[in-house]
Amino acid sequence: MIVVTSEHIAHKRIVKSLGLVRGNTVRARHIGKDILAGLRNIVGGEIHEYAKLIAESREQCLDRMVIEAESLGANAIIATRFTTSVLMGGVAELLVVGTAVIIEDD
Repeated sequence: MIVVTSEHIAHKRIVKSLGLVRGNTVRARHIGKDILAGLRNIVGGEIHEYAKLIAESREQCLDRMVIEAESLGANAIIATRFTTSVLMGGVAELLVVGTAVIIEDD
């Protein structure tokens, strides 16, 4: 499955658009990670615990979106975008959306 943020894929043509596909996850902070992150915040630097959590969340969202696109018969997803929203203190949703398409070589 080809997944791109652009509306076109080099050397490919879109033969059919299958519509919107999405994947999401809702994550809550973990008290153990919050303690480590708080300590790192005092010292400074990257908060690895949260960076890892966000990276895992992104991959989970992408996987879910790809599964939805495959169920429609797509072999690519174009115009992919990520967004986040805070649902409540310490809880956030990560959402990815794109357009499922069928592509062929030019």
